[in-house]
Parts: sequence; C-alpha cells; structure tokens
Amino acid sequence: MKWKDWVHVTKLDPDKQLRPGDIDAIAASGTDALMLSGTLNVTQENLAALQKQLKAYNLPLVMEPAGPDAVLTQGIDYVFVPSVMNTTDVQWIVGKHKNWIQQQKQTIQWDQIVPEAYIVLNPDSAVGKVTRSLCSLTPDEVAAFTTVADRYFHFPIVYIEYSGIYGNPSTVKAAAAAIDKSILYYGGGIDTAEKAAEMSQYADTIVVGNAVYNKGAAVLKATVDAVQ
Repeated sequence: MKWKDWVHVTKLDPDKQLRPGDIDAIAASGTDALMLSGTLNVTQENLAALQKQLKAYNLPLVMEPAGPDAVLTQGIDYVFVPSVMNTTDVQWIVGKHKNWIQQQKQTIQWDQIVPEAYIVLNPDSAVGKVTRSLCSLTPDEVAAFTTVADRYFHFPIVYIEYSGIYGNPSTVKAAAAAIDKSILYYGGGIDTAEKAAEMSQYADTIVVGNAVYNKGAAVLKATVDAVQ
C-alpha cells in the first residue's frame, strides 16, 4: 500500500515510553503505518532505539524530523518533512531544510522524501510554541493556507495539526473543501472511535498519537475500525 492510500497512521514519540505489550497491540490494530515523530528531546539515539523496537513488525515506517540534527533514513520507508505554513519564523518553512541539505546532502535518498505543509492550530502545544505559529486562525484562513500549500507550492500532504487537543471539525472541513490534489492529514486529540469517524469525513488520513500513551494501545484499534 502506497502512502497516498493510508487512512490511519500511528505517531510514536521517541521521547515517550510505551508500556510492555503496546507495540504488539499497535501492530495488530490494523493501522496502515507507524510514524516516528516528536518535537522535544528527539535524538538520533532515541530514534534508533524506537526504530529497533518497531522494525520486526513489517509495517511501513515514516520518519518525521523535528529538525536537521536527528533524521533517520536507513531502514525507513519515507521521510515526511514538514514546513509550517503559519509560523512567524522562516526557519520552519525553509531554513532548517537548507541546513539539513548542507549537513546530509550526500546521504539523502530523494525517493524517500515527502514534503508536508503543516498548519499548526494548538498554541499551547510544543510544536506551536517552538515554531511560533499563529494558531488563532479562522476556517477561511486555514482554507487559504491549504490552497497556498496545495495549488501554489504543490505540497503532496497538507497536515492540520492540533497536537494534543481535538480540533474544530468545521476547520478541517474547510481545509478539505480547499484541497485539489494534496492528501489531507489530520492529527490531534483522537482518542475515541467517534472522533476518528468525525474527522475522517474530511481528512484523507487520520493520525493518532497521544491516545496510545494516555489510554493504552487498546484504544487504537477502535480508531482504526472507525476509519477503515
């Protein structure tokens, strides 16, 4: 299955600890892929440790780097590289990407790389604070950013990121209506089947992360069943 066909992705943070048995439950849940992604305290070492735990399960592995200093490519199927559309700091649109090229241009496998246009909407989240994003956007403004990302910059993925809280379905609906060719991802606060079903009406792909740590991996299968 190609990444464009995924409907459910599980995001795992290298800085957090899974319970015993959680990886078995995650792998058995029916999720389409596993994403290694975090904002704070992500290192080559904890990325590699998490990858080692996951590699035996034969699920697609995605690396979503927080910055140029901790990027895995070996044993990874795709590297989803974010650019934050609503940041006030240009380094999160293109600056860190330039640094990454300078540091690792000899080892980048370009057929693995999938650019993502992030729209960050939780001002209290780590990603919102670190990227200094303008999060108090109206649905019309989110739709406009979506159109810029999709039709102007031609990002393959537009990612609506509420990171830790459940977002506004009207906002995600507005983004979906603005999409032409991009795949629309939604992440944030999905910890029940009902929330997964609601957001999957509009987003092509649902991302579940914190629920795995807060409620246990058993909740994951309910969200998978709701969208597949």
